[in-house]
Amino acid sequence: MKSETKKIIIDPITRIEGHLRIEVEIDENNVITEAWASGQLFRGIETILRGRDPRDSGLIAQRICGVCTNVHYRASISAVEAAYGIEIPRNAEIIRNLVTLSLFVQDHIVHYYHLHSLDFVDVTGALAADCTKAAKDAQMWSEHPYRNSDGHLEAIKEKLEGFVNAGRLGLFANGYWGHDAYRLSPEENLVHMNHYLEALRIQRELSKAVAIFAGKTPHPQNLVVGGVTSVADMLNPQRLNDFLFIIKEVRDFIERAYIPDTLMLVNAYRDSIKAGEGRAVGNFMCCGGYRFGKDRYLFEDGVIKGHDFDSIEPFDAAKITEEASRSWYENDAPLSPYEGDTTPFYTDLNEDGSLKTEGKYTWVKAPRYDGNVMEVGPLARMIVGYAKHSPVIRPYMERFMKRSGMELIDFSTTVGRNAARAVEAQICCDYLFDTMSDLIENIKYYDETTWTKYMFEELPHEAKGAGIFEVPRGVLGHFVRIEESKIANYQAVVPTTWNASPKGTKEGRGAYEESLIGIKLADPSAPLEVLRAVHSFDPCLACAVHIIDASGKELSHYKILN
Repeated sequence: MKSETKKIIIDPITRIEGHLRIEVEIDENNVITEAWASGQLFRGIETILRGRDPRDSGLIAQRICGVCTNVHYRASISAVEAAYGIEIPRNAEIIRNLVTLSLFVQDHIVHYYHLHSLDFVDVTGALAADCTKAAKDAQMWSEHPYRNSDGHLEAIKEKLEGFVNAGRLGLFANGYWGHDAYRLSPEENLVHMNHYLEALRIQRELSKAVAIFAGKTPHPQNLVVGGVTSVADMLNPQRLNDFLFIIKEVRDFIERAYIPDTLMLVNAYRDSIKAGEGRAVGNFMCCGGYRFGKDRYLFEDGVIKGHDFDSIEPFDAAKITEEASRSWYENDAPLSPYEGDTTPFYTDLNEDGSLKTEGKYTWVKAPRYDGNVMEVGPLARMIVGYAKHSPVIRPYMERFMKRSGMELIDFSTTVGRNAARAVEAQICCDYLFDTMSDLIENIKYYDETTWTKYMFEELPHEAKGAGIFEVPRGVLGHFVRIEESKIANYQAVVPTTWNASPKGTKEGRGAYEESLIGIKLADPSAPLEVLRAVHSFDPCLACAVHIIDASGKELSHYKILN
């Protein structure tokens, strides 16, 4: 006898950039047996870039996303530089790294506290907290917790009570308050909400740090083919000191709030970690990079398959393809990004509003590495770095593992992704100081070069190149093919495309989809566990798919189909 199944539709998944739809099937025990992730808006940036001057690519490509502007800008400019064989000065590389690594830290803090923590933190539950006990509980995870006095916590509790009693939850409106899947105590909820509010100020300070070298954020203005334009900022000791002062303050927040809060989360959700809740495909991919010193790199490159941490392949960009057999595009075949095609072919939804899951069901393509589904992002970087005995990453991971009691496999879970992200934020913050030291050392010895001179008219009329980087959400690749000195084809293979990949020709689920299989829902009418798993990847669907729906949509809705 066939077991009874129901389908749950969440459209859109909130607290992310872009429009993501998730459909899951659950059995009679409310366990997820199948899942589909669907990007609901079409990307058109690659088409817009065709026929344009390659030097302008970054200005347009950075519009792929309003959150990830800098990394798309950088990858686009770097792709053109690679195509023409232009090597940028060391100072330009350092300044680009200072900006990008600052954005790593900002992205991770914003993601955890403002986009994801409410999947674990019951805002209304904090109202029952004993502030004296909350202050003591915080000291279990840090010797000097961040802004942790009884009086300060009382003020935070009073502020939250004002929001709730007035019915003005605002940013806290999207939540299943009182849900059985919440595990933190009222006091732990209050500690988290305290740091939620503090993180709003911290992320603002990081925007100021980025603007010192990038001009502004979002949509920075400091990158050009051949280098950067931040000469005056680089040579101004006060600007360098302002940057370091901000990073010092941020590091203090990470060490006294972010890391302790993550340890608190791991402790509260230890059973779900050990059960493997949210574990995805087990294939991890990193391209490495971010040089500092003479020959050291922040991230290691490597590919791990099937959670085999003892077997690591070197990363090879030539093995990347994208297919569209389950995506709303005309050309289904696996193609190199240099030959990629983004001609839309929309096949609509079923009459009941559900996805046509047997055919094409998303605007997100299916990228593959050597034919395999991959997970990218902080989790991949931390696992590969640990497995390769990185002298940068492994000590931080070992320290967190000792404090949390986690094993390496435990990071490959919903909560584990958050732990990996917190560790990475700490690493990036610390190594910003090393990167700044490299810049100061260069300046001290009168190296003030920030741009490599070239004559555009003398460059090859035909060329191709790729800018491939680790960015906050994972491996980002921009691929450009130039003909007659104009862009003939352009493709961006972004981290969320990797993680939100649909099923392909071989029917393998993407990372989002696989992470949902086996999760038991406490309440199918409030699928909090689905949100947790998907949010743990830090989705950015604006990067994966891109166009405006002029007809307008409801903020959110879900349905259960019998």
